[in-house]
Amino acid sequence: MTNSINRSAGLSRRSVLRGATALGAAALILPAGMRAASAEPKKGGILRIGMGHGSTSDSLDPGSWDNAYSQVFATSRHNYLTEIDADGALQPEIAESWEASADAATWTFKIRQGVTFHSGKALDAEDVIASINYHRGEDSKSAAKPIVDGITDIKSEGSHTVVVTLDAGNADFPFIMSDYHIAMLPAKDGAIDPTTTDGCGPYVVDHFEAGVEAKMTRNPNYWKSDRAHFDGIELLPIVDGAARQNALISGQVDVIDRVDLNTVHLLKRAPNINVLSVTGSQHYVFPMDSRAAPFSDNNVRMAMKHAIDREELVEKILNGYGSVGNDHPISTANRFHAGDAIEQRTYDADKAKWYLKQAGMDSIDLELSVSDAAFGGAVDAGVLMSEKSAAAGINLKVTREPSDGYWSNVWMKKPFVASYWGGRPTEDWMFSTAYKSGVNWNESFWENARFDELLAAARSELDNDKRREMYVEMQGLVRDEGSTVIPMFASYVMAHTNAVATPEKVAPNWTMDGFRIAERWWFA
Repeated sequence: MTNSINRSAGLSRRSVLRGATALGAAALILPAGMRAASAEPKKGGILRIGMGHGSTSDSLDPGSWDNAYSQVFATSRHNYLTEIDADGALQPEIAESWEASADAATWTFKIRQGVTFHSGKALDAEDVIASINYHRGEDSKSAAKPIVDGITDIKSEGSHTVVVTLDAGNADFPFIMSDYHIAMLPAKDGAIDPTTTDGCGPYVVDHFEAGVEAKMTRNPNYWKSDRAHFDGIELLPIVDGAARQNALISGQVDVIDRVDLNTVHLLKRAPNINVLSVTGSQHYVFPMDSRAAPFSDNNVRMAMKHAIDREELVEKILNGYGSVGNDHPISTANRFHAGDAIEQRTYDADKAKWYLKQAGMDSIDLELSVSDAAFGGAVDAGVLMSEKSAAAGINLKVTREPSDGYWSNVWMKKPFVASYWGGRPTEDWMFSTAYKSGVNWNESFWENARFDELLAAARSELDNDKRREMYVEMQGLVRDEGSTVIPMFASYVMAHTNAVATPEKVAPNWTMDGFRIAERWWFA
């Protein structure tokens, strides 16, 4: 395992309700020999970023952003009501402050004045309302719909105050407003244009071709004087891991994400290259479509979960840059992680055989669709899973799918696939996005009435001890009845040239400094 430095900040409900809080989170890991970050940011230069995602099917529609390329592109041109910083603390962005009612069911946001969109339009409360409303309603196809479904009313009080009413209390609501889908876009006649490139963020879009490149220029009117240090940004999708690392070594790009962990030791030896590893809540998963046989039988799902050697995956796929998962998505960085309350699952071929027998089978033939577009090493992970599950009578055929179009043609289309999640800062946010019955990104199509009941109850429960009990039970339900194998949590491993400088702390909530690389980093 890599050496790590973990720092966390406690979360106080009182501070959330008053408009500033902190989220427990793991912080920066600095590999041995990495230089300290520059103290004084400098302006200038074009930052070229090589991303391990990006597809010709990518869209400007904020409700559709489903990969790190789209998400980094989004935060480069947009702002949000709130922002999560490198310490996991919730910071004001377009909302300069907020207050909640005593039951946390009504939230009042004061909107920052003097912010303009790239088009010159001044941002006001109506833009905020339209930007949020785009993700609401029965007809919404947005991936953010489940986290804003609780909004029953949203209105303005003057030009720079927005009041949001929820169907029940939600102490985490300001965190949700930092979601990368809920970007602030200009409104016209009460609605946003989801195809616009206009934003109020650090960079202005000059050119965008899905699956090819995005080029941006610094916003000369950006309201954050201490951010957006580069003259411009070039964002390049380079899905192939070897090509991405070669692009960095040869000087074609300045930064890459998703370093190939099989060759990271070689990259560390390359001159003028720094490897940056950050621990957080990212996890690699294998969802099984629970709607149809054989995965409609939980015995089959449990057999698969016991037939996987998690330690081997962490050792051979992550090369130690991560930790074993326990078939639920809540990481040790989250407040209400179950910890020792739930026993760690391990490889047990005999127990897997037992579950198959409960399903009336001695053996089973399954097909796993994988691609390194899902995560680096996904194909090799599939092979290791196939080798170990054979001892349990599970004959796992591993099918390598094309990287381009994987998220549109394979994910949530085929019954057993590889996928990944960046995790979420709160348990409710993670569960509401991917595990609540019927939500757009419930990739295993799992439904559980008890889980949904607990999800709603925990969201409005203001007693943290009671909330913990509920979230621990929910983690157990996902682990033992859910339809997703979650074998490992992976560090974010990036690399950059010595010419690039970073803050002392790099955010662990998502890759590329919480997707904020464009405005937080600079050239030394």
